[in-house]
Amino acid sequence: MKTLLGALGTTGVMALACAGAHAAIDDAKATEIMNKSGCAACHAVDRKIVGPAYQEVAAKRKGAAGAAAVLEKSVREGSKGVYGAIPMPPNPEAKMSAADLHDMVEWILGK
Repeated sequence: MKTLLGALGTTGVMALACAGAHAAIDDAKATEIMNKSGCAACHAVDRKIVGPAYQEVAAKRKGAAGAAAVLEKSVREGSKGVYGAIPMPPNPEAKMSAADLHDMVEWILGK
């Protein structure tokens, strides 16, 4: 164990700790967050409603460096012109916590 910790260094150990603290959410938890935060009014997993399907978002961002950060920023600040003419309004932290936002983005990217 000391050898592993020494090889990882402080940064590596912190990264492992953070990764373990944020386990992936399942579909039921994602649905709960979508309903609570209002996402389900405009988005669905497999079909366009007002905004794009989550599968479309995942396909567009697949393999892109920093995809999660870009999506988190888009959700938090809003966006327009990425998936058509209809803009997405900003979603303040009062509506969706930073942890829920991160978990949802990771879940979406896994679709």
